[in-house]
Amino acid sequence: MKNLAVSRRYAKALILIGQEDGQAEHYNAELESVVGLFDTQEDFEKALTNPLYNKNNRKKVLEAVLAATDLSAIMKSFLTLLFDKGRIGFLREIASYYNDLADELKGVVKASIVSATELSQDAVDKIKEALSKMTGKNIVLNVEQDPSLIGGVVTKIGDLVLDGSVKTQLINMRETLKKGESV
Repeated sequence: MKNLAVSRRYAKALILIGQEDGQAEHYNAELESVVGLFDTQEDFEKALTNPLYNKNNRKKVLEAVLAATDLSAIMKSFLTLLFDKGRIGFLREIASYYNDLADELKGVVKASIVSATELSQDAVDKIKEALSKMTGKNIVLNVEQDPSLIGGVVTKIGDLVLDGSVKTQLINMRETLKKGESV
């Protein structure tokens, strides 16, 4: 939980800088490229985060890599700050949260739909349009299947969950019957 709070704090600080200087999208792309570097060069990430290595040597590795990149001065300073504060290991979480904040700035909201059966493209488009009208924002929709729902769909937009699945309706009906209430 603490890692999430720390990651959010750093992502929010960077997005504020991005809003101020109009480079929020650019910083998002740069963060993605550094995370991509971590993904492809696992030894680089280990060299930066492994406390068994001397901190000064680890910082020299970071500085050498940053010098060889075309990252902005703000991003280089940000990554150096993360290293100095012992938070470079949180970079993936920071980048993920920053991406969400950058999308929010653009008026884009991520949503997901889980259905019992495969939805037609027409149905997905209609749901996307309805969600867009409901939120007043552009929707990026992730569609999944889960046969255990029996029927219906479960829609998630941020913290809001709209559960119209048969499975949930049956569970609710069972709980009502257990309490002795009429359905």
